[in-house]
Amino acid sequence: MKITVKYFASIRETVGVGSEQVATLAADLAALRNDLVRRGEPHASALAPGRALRMALNQVMAKGDAELKEGDEVAFFPPVTGG
Repeated sequence: MKITVKYFASIRETVGVGSEQVATLAADLAALRNDLVRRGEPHASALAPGRALRMALNQVMAKGDAELKEGDEVAFFPPVTGG
């Protein structure tokens, strides 16, 4: 299936693009993240398993077990802090 993946803030800077179309067989967000890490650099650094990040599926905050389907939009971004 094809999905749109968007990257924000420091993740976007590391990956070098704001968004891309990805063909994947990943069933959920966690599997997609792992697939992207397996691509190697720069995705491996930006999305590393130990790195804190947030995910959204179709503009709604989601956890790793959120199921993917054709045409979905996934966003990765660092946690936001405020004061």
